[in-house]
Amino acid sequence: MDRSFGIDAGLAVLLDRAPSEELDYGFVMDCLKAYKNPRVKLNHLLKIKALIRVKKGIYIFGKNFARRPFSSEVLANKIYGPSCISLEWACQYYRLIPEKVTTVTSVTTQRSRQFQTPLGLFSYSHLPMSVFPVGVTLVQFSEVQQALIATKEKALADLLVLRRGGFSSKKHFREILFEDLRVEKEDLEKFDLQLLQEIHKTRPHSAVNYLIQVVGNYE
Repeated sequence: MDRSFGIDAGLAVLLDRAPSEELDYGFVMDCLKAYKNPRVKLNHLLKIKALIRVKKGIYIFGKNFARRPFSSEVLANKIYGPSCISLEWACQYYRLIPEKVTTVTSVTTQRSRQFQTPLGLFSYSHLPMSVFPVGVTLVQFSEVQQALIATKEKALADLLVLRRGGFSSKKHFREILFEDLRVEKEDLEKFDLQLLQEIHKTRPHSAVNYLIQVVGNYE
């Protein structure tokens, strides 16, 4: 059955052309270019909740018209960049930490920012350009949804450096890692030691150094 039957014609075009649930302003305007005033049409679609504005210039389909779940990771990449998913959200994605994370956390070469949206809070922490790209990978969340996300090594390193700061000793580091964050030793056994060493070269921080020592014991 054609789901566009009986719905707004502009929305039908968007549903037909959109490759995924996450839309940007340029794409929406191109889909609505047949209208005399595409911006007026966009405002109408927002008013009837056919589209939800996540942030200025970023949209998703309303819940009654969504074809599949939206990706928080894809939206995070779009909302502010250059950026990649990291820190708590990425550690949760890799199941490194047991706590449920509700804020979508990223790192960025831009200044640190937060965006409160109808979908929740998106947080971005600054990393220097020299540090940012090491350990960033492109993950496919579905056939049409992909986003930049830190590897598990980078995600945990970012979390330790940006959230915990310096460590006075290896004992202190292990307490934070295993008792506070509750990272499992079995997960660390699967870490890429060489990648951690590359991360340390760009960011010679005590947290990364101690993480290398701990992971090295499992090699």
